[in-house]
Amino acid sequence: MERTKILIVGGGFAGVECARGLERGLRPSEAEITLVTPASYQLYLPLLPQVAAGVLTPQSVAPPLRRMLHRTRIVPGMAIGIDPRDRVCVTRLISGETTNRHYDVLVLCPGSVTRSFDIPGLDAHARGMKTLAEAAYVRDHVIAQLDLACAGQDEAERASRLQFVVVGGGYAGTETAACLQRLTNSAAKRYPNLDRGLITWHLLDVADKLMPELGDKLGRHALQILQRRGTQVSLGVSVASVEDESITLTDGRVLPSRTLIWTAGVAASPLIGTLDADTVKGRLVVDADLSVPGCPGVFALGDAAAVPDLPQGGGAVCPPTAQHATRQGRHVARNVISLLRGMPLTPYRHRDLGLVVDLGGKDAVARPLGLELSGLPAQVVARGYHLAALHTGTAKFRTVANWGLNAVSGDDFLRTGFLSRRPATLRDMEATDAYLSPERAREASASPAP
Repeated sequence: MERTKILIVGGGFAGVECARGLERGLRPSEAEITLVTPASYQLYLPLLPQVAAGVLTPQSVAPPLRRMLHRTRIVPGMAIGIDPRDRVCVTRLISGETTNRHYDVLVLCPGSVTRSFDIPGLDAHARGMKTLAEAAYVRDHVIAQLDLACAGQDEAERASRLQFVVVGGGYAGTETAACLQRLTNSAAKRYPNLDRGLITWHLLDVADKLMPELGDKLGRHALQILQRRGTQVSLGVSVASVEDESITLTDGRVLPSRTLIWTAGVAASPLIGTLDADTVKGRLVVDADLSVPGCPGVFALGDAAAVPDLPQGGGAVCPPTAQHATRQGRHVARNVISLLRGMPLTPYRHRDLGLVVDLGGKDAVARPLGLELSGLPAQVVARGYHLAALHTGTAKFRTVANWGLNAVSGDDFLRTGFLSRRPATLRDMEATDAYLSPERAREASASPAP
């Protein structure tokens, strides 16, 4: 009897949890499980700001897939097109070669990319925080600005190098600004002729509240922490245009700055557009059991899917969070097993575990199961949650060791030289221009497949 071919697209929270669930629930003789992902690790995104700040090493937040998956075939590449009619996934390997892969069951969890807008200069000058490469580049860039400002003689140049702008008042932007501001303040002590008071961090968001999901009390507390540290928070404001040495804001201010870190939300992977299927704000429409209407054998989940939020009701969809992606991955694994064994599929329901925001040091805010915490108790909860979410003992140990080492010895301020001689645009880092149109995906799927 030929084994069922299950193809999982995406090695993030959803994809890895789905693969792990299928490995546990299916016998090797029942199915051939394949995972398509360009990375050899599962990136734990919530701790990426601490990698950018040098608190954690990249290995701490990127446990290798081969430590977690034991009989899943891992294809090093990215899916660039889907032909649901012929059940073919067009894949571009990291070598540049394009191949086709047939499937019987497709699990789509390609995640998201940084959401950008048609703002003059944004494509050329904005840097994201969605990948390990972007975090490494941002760290190098920020420290380079301190080095150049210290060595420079021109006061205008120095001022532009020492102003840093983060756009996005959500979790990613707030934690990025908090962690990197702590890094530059600490680093300033090592630069004898650099005035620490010249280093300024700006956090911008078009919303009128910081992290509104936290509630008014905790949101205000997080805002006060940032402001007490010296971060200038501007709400109801965004970027109007970006140039080499300045950033113009929508309220008319012009900030002399050479650093724009863009975390203003996410958009579903462009792969979703290759299916020619219904979407909601760019996310693929799915039923409550996470199957895709009109595409037999296809499931979608995570950031790329508009999964109905049944507990909330009213047509709401689940937010694109790691918590949901992890749970949806486990749920899809159970539904795929049910599909193969002729059992009914079940709808996805969840209980919200709450939110945690690590602002570095002893500062944090958290709302576990509705309980509002701040300060050291919130920090304990936040870091405990992150440790529990890391899949391997090695990653947990490295993370704890890094936290302890940083608490005892402080920050280091080195540049690795990563991508120092080439641009690091959102398009380059996240390969958003690699995907095919639905027509080209159908044409490409007609070639031989393994």
